[in-house]
Amino acid sequence: MPDVRSMDRQGRQMDARDRLIVALYSQLKAERETRETLEWAIRNGAVSREVLEAIAADPVPVVTSEDIASVEKIIALDERRKPNRN
Repeated sequence: MPDVRSMDRQGRQMDARDRLIVALYSQLKAERETRETLEWAIRNGAVSREVLEAIAADPVPVVTSEDIASVEKIIALDERRKPNRN
């Protein structure tokens, strides 16, 4: 299958896309765990009003400019590897 990416059998190296997928999955998992912990703390009265106000006032962006730059770099590198289809 020409469109299927494979790992280097000897070195078990993943390509840039696979590493990006793993990184995004890890980030999503961490965010979900943080949200679940925060929900538990709120239900059990373990978080003060001041802390909740601080969290609501300063949300962490899901995607940063560095993330976008990384994705753009991966796309550019991928475009260079494609054979010319003219």
